Amino acid sequence: MSHSLLHILNNDCPHCLKGKVFNEKNIFLNIGFPKMNQYCPHCHFKFEKEPGYFFGAMYVNYGLTVAQGIATYLIAHQFFTETFDLRIIGIITAVILVMASFNIRLSRLLWIYMFKNYSI
Repeated sequence: MSHSLLHILNNDCPHCLKGKVFNEKNIFLNIGFPKMNQYCPHCHFKFEKEPGYFFGAMYVNYGLTVAQGIATYLIAHQFFTETFDLRIIGIITAVILVMASFNIRLSRLLWIYMFKNYSI
């Protein structure tokens, strides 16, 4: 499990663990929509199995976003005296917007790794 998480964060191909899923070297600090390779440059593993394959990754992305929003609220709540200060909404929004590009990449990688043995 820990090795899989390391490979996911390194943007490695789930089949050979040598090629890269995304064209970017670093999945953490990129802005914009991800540019995925259609096939692994090393082993030619096809990442998108069928049309609409990554629709399920949207649910993973939603879960990541909700978890980050809750975590941000719990951390930011410690710095305010009122139970619910409206400034927390701005902080949560900023964190979600900053993390959106990373979440798209991470959710797709998680989806690929969950169904790496799936074949048509």
